[in-house]
Amino acid sequence: MTNRLILPSLILGLATVISTLIFSGTWRKVKSENQTITVTGSAKKVMISDLGILRGTLSAQGATASEAFRGLQSQKPILIAYIQSKGFSTDKINFQTITNYPNYNFNQNGQQMEVRSYTTSQMIDVQSADVQLIKAISLEISSLVERGVNFQVNQPEYYYTKIGDIKIEIQAEAAKDAMIRGQRIAKATGRELGTLKSARMGVLQITPENSNMTSDYGINDVSSIRKEITAVVNANFEID
Repeated sequence: MTNRLILPSLILGLATVISTLIFSGTWRKVKSENQTITVTGSAKKVMISDLGILRGTLSAQGATASEAFRGLQSQKPILIAYIQSKGFSTDKINFQTITNYPNYNFNQNGQQMEVRSYTTSQMIDVQSADVQLIKAISLEISSLVERGVNFQVNQPEYYYTKIGDIKIEIQAEAAKDAMIRGQRIAKATGRELGTLKSARMGVLQITPENSNMTSDYGINDVSSIRKEITAVVNANFEID
């Protein structure tokens, strides 16, 4: 009776060992296949603006609205002549709608009293591919005050018009950098970088050159002629 039980027991034991080995090997394979690595790649490129925009506000005050308007109109030819002397034709000077508003006196309690004067104003802007010219005008145009022109100039704005092409290029470079970083980390641990499982592009940062500014919402600098565009990619790879 005992001898008859030995063979089935041996078969059952051997089957259990084989099943355990198969399960163990399968588990190790699945575990290996499920191992991943997440790396961050980045890329940076310098851009030189190819479009400059200069905006400013011409204004005049007067005891009446009509007097303020006449004051504005008398200043305008001087301003236009100056801009034309820098190479801009009249059709390249953009004039916005003229606005007129009263200026009030206030009493000691901060209550609005009678009208003190009127202000008439008009925003004017010019743009050019010659960004250095736009910069020069922005530094000089305030001197027209000596000729009776009250023109408040804004900070010039500088743009790179081919930004769409640069965005695609810089994101591709950031993805490539992520792959290279992943390969180096995998090699250092005796493994190989496998298939890309997922990738997430960060927001682009367009900042003045050599700036360390960043924002979760991205930065789009228009204050500088020379800019840097930075792209970041978070990539997840399998490890073989």
